[in-house]
Amino acid sequence: MVLATLANQHRPVNILLIEDNYGDILLAKEAFSGASLAHNIYVASDGEQALEMLRKEGRYANLPTPDMILLDLNLPKKDGHQVLEEIKQDEALRCIPVAILSSSRAENDVEKSYQLHANSYIVKPPTLDSFTNVIRALENFWFTMVIMPDPKALATCH
Repeated sequence: MVLATLANQHRPVNILLIEDNYGDILLAKEAFSGASLAHNIYVASDGEQALEMLRKEGRYANLPTPDMILLDLNLPKKDGHQVLEEIKQDEALRCIPVAILSSSRAENDVEKSYQLHANSYIVKPPTLDSFTNVIRALENFWFTMVIMPDPKALATCH
């Protein structure tokens, strides 16, 4: 396989947004609507659903492996730190980049996220314009600059 950025793989980028706030989901989708790359956004509204989707359990069996995970910390059932910990302990999932997208500026949330191997921590911007700028920065960095593993190879990521 030739290593390439997601932008050069000529396929839609698959993003798993793990977020329970409907307003924030709409804001994220609107911000991504201006993205230059084709993309699919899948949404999990709680921590348990997110893990089922990532593990392709039950009705999620045919879901593609995401290229990136955007993870809120304040989630029902399993909070974001619990989800992050399970992702990073799972050999089939740990190589997927996880960007924390939280309203929390608490130092302990930031530190704990990085201790659990989050790839970045972003405080949710308050406006659509600033949110769009964050999404453009994520897109530019993760999808056009960074060489990512092929999702099919993630199962062997140790």
